Amino acid sequence: MTFAKLILCLAWFTPGLLVAQQAQVSELMSRDLKDINKEGLMITVVYPPGSSDPAHRHYAHAFVYVLEGSIIMQVKGGKEVTLTPGQTFYEGPDDIHSVGRNASKTKPAKFVVFLVKEKGAPVLTPVN
Repeated sequence: MTFAKLILCLAWFTPGLLVAQQAQVSELMSRDLKDINKEGLMITVVYPPGSSDPAHRHYAHAFVYVLEGSIIMQVKGGKEVTLTPGQTFYEGPDDIHSVGRNASKTKPAKFVVFLVKEKGAPVLTPVN
C-alpha cells in the first residue's frame, strides 16, 4: 500500500483526529430585561485544545471573563489579545468577532460570556 493510500485510510477511519473539536456551550441563565426591552443571557464556553470559532457576530453587548486556560480574541479592526484567567474582553453589537480560539493545543480553556441582546435573537450569526 502506498503512503498516500495509508493516509487516506487513516483519514477515513479517524476523522475526529484530523479536525479540532468544536466549542461546548452551556446556558447558565437567561432573563427578560423588560425595562430595556432586551434579554440577558449568561453562558459558559469550553474550547477544547486547538479549538477555534469561525468569524461571527453577536448583535449584542458581550462581556467575556476567562476562568481557565488561555484564549485568543480579536474583533475586526481591533488588536488580537491573549487572555488568561481573571482577564476580560468586550464585543459590541456592531463588532465582528474575527478571532476566537484556544491558545493551547494541549489544554482546554473555559470562559463565561454575559450577553445583552434582543429578545429571541440568536446567540451568534456566522459572517462570511
